[in-house]
Amino acid sequence: MTKINLLPWREMRRRQLDLQVLRGSFFAWALMGLLALYVNLHLNGKISAQNVRNDYIQKEIGKLEDQIKEIKELKKKRADLISRMDVIQRLQGDRTRIVHIFDDLVRKLPEGVYLTGFKKKGTTINLTGIAQSNGRISLFMRQLDASEWYTNPRLQVINITQDGGLRVSKFTLQATLAQKKTILADESIN
Repeated sequence: MTKINLLPWREMRRRQLDLQVLRGSFFAWALMGLLALYVNLHLNGKISAQNVRNDYIQKEIGKLEDQIKEIKELKKKRADLISRMDVIQRLQGDRTRIVHIFDDLVRKLPEGVYLTGFKKKGTTINLTGIAQSNGRISLFMRQLDASEWYTNPRLQVINITQDGGLRVSKFTLQATLAQKKTILADESIN
């Protein structure tokens, strides 16, 4: 005898298929949720690790900036000290130099020429004086030009006047002091 199944098998099969689809969907959604959670946690971990690295780098940059400030301050102090040392060395050199300048000036002064004024401004000196004749002023200028301490003597003013019955020439001349390097090199050779 043949058996006939009168149960609603199509409906049961449809329910089974719906249940399988529902289970598959649930597992797919659960898997996607877990995957999204994993990606979120992983990325948050990477971000926090990068933030820690950034904080460390910022701290190190701050330390380096402080060191750079210290280095700049030290360089400034060093430059100040070097400039002070240069001033001291210049003053030490000028201390003996002025003696040489006056000594050489007296040696180059010919008879009949008398100085009444001496002004120094930088490397330029202005000499005022009285001479018995213009020829003696000319001789004085030639001797200054031949000196190792003076260069480029130029006569600024010359006036012929009577002084106590004598005819004299009042003059003003300008000369440049020789450069210190040249003089110091000559001194070291001697």
